[in-house]
Amino acid sequence: MEPLTEHRLVNGPVVYGFLRLVRVPAARQKALVASLAEYCRSHELQLSGVFTDRDASGGPDSAAFTGLLDVLALPDVYGVVVPAASHLGPKAIAAERVRQIETASARLLQVRQTRTSRASTPPRDPARRGRGSARLLDAET
Repeated sequence: MEPLTEHRLVNGPVVYGFLRLVRVPAARQKALVASLAEYCRSHELQLSGVFTDRDASGGPDSAAFTGLLDVLALPDVYGVVVPAASHLGPKAIAAERVRQIETASARLLQVRQTRTSRASTPPRDPARRGRGSARLLDAET
């Protein structure tokens, strides 16, 4: 008898992480990468790499973000995962980066949603425990 699909190793959709880390300790970077990995594991996504932007003065076309856009052009890439929207940069830069990610036909996944987007989601049914995404980061990132 064949094993059930849930018992076979199956590759999930391919995603790439993006972090904006300016003057951040190594321990914090390690924790953020771990949170991306855990989010991907729990949502059955394949985290294929993490791009890290360390340039505080850079615009929307930093080397790390350009590299991210390059891999988004590869076939079978599903999207980008970030700890929070703030990792895309200040509002004006973030808006342009979101536009570029959408233009690449990729999805933008956030481990931690903003307060405004949380308010627009319907309340969770306590009987459906474990079906929503878990908030992995408590501190502001």
